[in-house]
Amino acid sequence: MNGKDFQMDNIAIIGLGLIGGSIAKALRKSPINPKISAFDNKETIELALEEKVIDQELNSIEEAAEYDFIILSLPTDLSLNFFKKLIPLIKKNTIISDVCGVKGPFEKEWQSTESKGIYIGGHPMTGKETGGFKNSDPLLFENAVYIISDKAKESKRIPDFLQFVNMLGARGIYLDPFLHDDVVANVSHLPQLLSVALINSVSSKNDDINYLNFAAGGFRDLTRIASSNFDIWKSIIELNKNDIVSSIDTFQKNLDRIKEMVDEEAFASLRSNFEKAKLNRESIPENKKGFINPLFDLFIFINDEPGILHKITKTLAEKDINIKDIELQKIRENVGGTFRLSFSSKSELDEAKILLKKAGFSTN
Repeated sequence: MNGKDFQMDNIAIIGLGLIGGSIAKALRKSPINPKISAFDNKETIELALEEKVIDQELNSIEEAAEYDFIILSLPTDLSLNFFKKLIPLIKKNTIISDVCGVKGPFEKEWQSTESKGIYIGGHPMTGKETGGFKNSDPLLFENAVYIISDKAKESKRIPDFLQFVNMLGARGIYLDPFLHDDVVANVSHLPQLLSVALINSVSSKNDDINYLNFAAGGFRDLTRIASSNFDIWKSIIELNKNDIVSSIDTFQKNLDRIKEMVDEEAFASLRSNFEKAKLNRESIPENKKGFINPLFDLFIFINDEPGILHKITKTLAEKDINIKDIELQKIRENVGGTFRLSFSSKSELDEAKILLKKAGFSTN
């Protein structure tokens, strides 16, 4: 599908925080550049208008019902409340979607009502520690996973929604909305609570010395999300309580078993747990499984010298090969480092590998 086939001439975004604001900015920079209206507080709307991120303000939630595409991007409880208000008002074939981290309550509400519109639940798996429109970023969704409710998989408007996801730079994956809530309880909501518990546990250890002064990179990585805003998490925890409690119970059982192993010096069992964890960790998909638009990774070693990155990008640009994502993984000063380059197709990866090897780079 190309840009001219996109059937969303006007888009209403309810909530211009980090996610809603980033959606607006990404759409504004897209080839489609649709008309965007938004609902939020006066200060945020004025800033968005000043930066030309949106075209006009919505004076009420109900005004959104006249648009082709409605995106609810508020805290989960508010999004659900406005979802209930808009369901009976939206026009035939209007898409209404949300970006919330809990999907089941929206799907239950939709199934219990009749509407002329089309609901497509969505959840972009991305974010920052700091929220708000001022921290929004048009590249926030670049190469991020965008979970899409499989209940809408056969909808006649799903091609338009996939085009929308593509314009954000994200990669869609279908998932049952109720299974989604169990999955994210384990891989997102549980880690958030563990991060909070871990950093609070360590910080309260001793009044005479701050243990956190000795925290190295591993601890910082484990507790990075402890800086998240509770106001965002409150409704997520409330609406996904059962799945979250279940995930905590499972984790607690595993932690209790490890505690026993340590206490009893059961090193053979601990070794088995370490090895199992290593295998499971390495089995996490690397942008290749289940996505509508997968990425293909190439790892390249570079020397620590001026202009080396420019040489890589120039070599590929001369052959019109686009790097979809780039990450510096390891580096040693005055020696060199490893970059991960990601491409949108296997053929681009193979051609890039040949070109870079000819240019003198070491790849795998």
